[in-house]
Amino acid sequence: MSNGADASICLSFNSEKQLDILLAALKPEAEGPPTQRSTVNLKKEDTCLTLVISAEDTVALRATLNAYLHWIQSSLSVIDIVKKF
Repeated sequence: MSNGADASICLSFNSEKQLDILLAALKPEAEGPPTQRSTVNLKKEDTCLTLVISAEDTVALRATLNAYLHWIQSSLSVIDIVKKF
């Protein structure tokens, strides 16, 4: 993407295993985005997940960021529920 909007966000997690689970859940979304208006690159560094988002405009950037943050929060909630069993 060029002349658009970009963001790089680093999120720290409790464990590498938790991060691996999140990466596995998010990978299909990053590899086949539902829109051509943005792309996402996921990077793992120790227990940090870095989202690098490139979008055509700020509207697409915001939508993509919100979607990923929602998916991450939902995945963490599921992980917490599963750990209780």
